[in-house]
Amino acid sequence: MALLDWMTPENGLRVDGEAIFLRAPRASDYNEWRDLRAASRSFLQPWEPTWPTDDLSRAAFRRRLSAYARDRDLGVAYPFFVHRAEDEALTGGITLSNIRRGVAQMGSIGYWCGRPFTRQGHTLAAVRALSEFAFRTLGLHRLEAACIPDNLGSRRLLAKAGFTEEGYAKAYLKINGVWRDHVLFGLTTPFSVLEGPDEGVSV
Repeated sequence: MALLDWMTPENGLRVDGEAIFLRAPRASDYNEWRDLRAASRSFLQPWEPTWPTDDLSRAAFRRRLSAYARDRDLGVAYPFFVHRAEDEALTGGITLSNIRRGVAQMGSIGYWCGRPFTRQGHTLAAVRALSEFAFRTLGLHRLEAACIPDNLGSRRLLAKAGFTEEGYAKAYLKINGVWRDHVLFGLTTPFSVLEGPDEGVSV
């Protein structure tokens, strides 16, 4: 079960999962984030939007943190870095975004994993922890995810996390400079709608 902890303001939001924890990004993460992203660039680029020329700069990271804080304040997205519990090493990132309330009560999950940490279960644990956070703490009813059809690793991961393949979207997202088709996945809450979000937690 994912656990939600309110930490000090400089630490931010934290969600614990199996052998990992999710924590809101902070300025002190910059060097580790930059090094991991730089070392993983050729591995990540085929699955991500084109990186800006200054993407790994400290100034770009500050802009990223400002956007993260704004989205959290508005309640439309919750970005996290994924850390290995045993040594707090940064292994990747995961975001719950495009949160819609009203009759929808849903959001979208996206994630990345640094090349040195692939096939070790960290991202799967992160998806499971974020899903429980979305359902139990935020009270969402449905989660969505999408991946490029030939990204077999991501398709297997989503299936293991309980997502169901629901459809195929043509030219869904612009990835690495090209509009790419995507396979669509969905997951609805396993918890009773009578339970509602966790009591005593304000997000």
